[in-house]
Amino acid sequence: MTDVSTPTPRLITGPFVSVMATALVFFVYIGMVVVTVPSFVERELDGGEFGVGLTMASFAVAAIVARPFLGRLTERFGRRALMMAGALLASVATFSMAFSTELWHVMVLRGFTGLGEAALFVAAATLVADLSPANRRAEAASYFSVAVFGGIGVGPLIAEAFIGSNDDYSAAFLAAGVLAALAAVTVLGVPRRVDRTAKPAEGRVPLFQRAALAPGLVLACGMAAFSVFMAFAPEYSKSVGLPGAGGLLLVYSLVSVSLRVVAAKLPERLGAHRTVTIALTFLTAGLSLIALVPEPWALWAAAATIGVGMAFLYPSLMANVVNRVSEQERSTALSSLTMFFEVGTIVGGVALGAIGEIASKQAGFLGGALMALVGVAVLWQFVVETPFDGADGAEPTELAAPLPACDPV
Repeated sequence: MTDVSTPTPRLITGPFVSVMATALVFFVYIGMVVVTVPSFVERELDGGEFGVGLTMASFAVAAIVARPFLGRLTERFGRRALMMAGALLASVATFSMAFSTELWHVMVLRGFTGLGEAALFVAAATLVADLSPANRRAEAASYFSVAVFGGIGVGPLIAEAFIGSNDDYSAAFLAAGVLAALAAVTVLGVPRRVDRTAKPAEGRVPLFQRAALAPGLVLACGMAAFSVFMAFAPEYSKSVGLPGAGGLLLVYSLVSVSLRVVAAKLPERLGAHRTVTIALTFLTAGLSLIALVPEPWALWAAAATIGVGMAFLYPSLMANVVNRVSEQERSTALSSLTMFFEVGTIVGGVALGAIGEIASKQAGFLGGALMALVGVAVLWQFVVETPFDGADGAEPTELAAPLPACDPV
């Protein structure tokens, strides 16, 4: 008898590419807002470093409050609907920022953009997991994050072009709002046939998945470190003689995106422990370099180093969580994990922002480096490797199988 092997499920499919396109457009918008808001708060509203931290925290708190419910909303209304609603909410809030005259205005509107970003990200990340073979989920997350962090890298350049030498923040906010609205249109390219999980959940799915706790704490430590770089780089770069942070963020993005493409399969081969340790070590090195060497060349080198770190932080943690839960729990697990993006942002924005205000931006950068080291300790002490961590070529299990009927491209 001749054995006929089952074909390996394809990863790159039409629906997968549609999700990537929507994420790219939306996170170009995010990249624009990320650099526009801190500069606007410091220069136009005289909010200082602490004011910048408060706007970051308002974004994060709103997203944290919403994320436990987003998993259920994703299952009830579908991934496409949640992605579209998130993009439209973010668009309206960002348009409104163009007319803000007080710090509290920006804080409230950043809260709404936090809700919008959380909704789109959870739904998109769930779709990516739905469409991916179980033993290629870290690879799929790497490609997804190419769109996410590629957009974040390009967005600042577009924002700085709109702001220009006249500090035209209104133009930057309006342009960003248009991009968020465009993301609500591109999501229509995701077919309805891949919009739901294959089977209804049995029983009541908890709002928070415990499988996401330890990986989430590690993610929060890394994001706290990264958020310091994103918040302080625009103004700090000018203090050392650079025209702005747009070029730095482009270098960071190019390095991160290139590694996510070239080394997309590396997380499965190395496993979560080794891959994430590499990520956090590079984050520590980059932030320490900025803090200790206030020279333009150090910022360029640090941007590339941080790019290496961020390339490997999320994919392994995402795969670790998804491979530990059932298909019906997938969206809730991802909403639980991605909640720690905002937990890290609060720590980086408020706590480390306060350090930057009281002491100096260099002290804030060192605080971020310390948070990355804390993440390494949590990783090795509490994160459990899953069967596909370091098991390149393993076959997917029935529990974690992707949705069928995806046309390969």
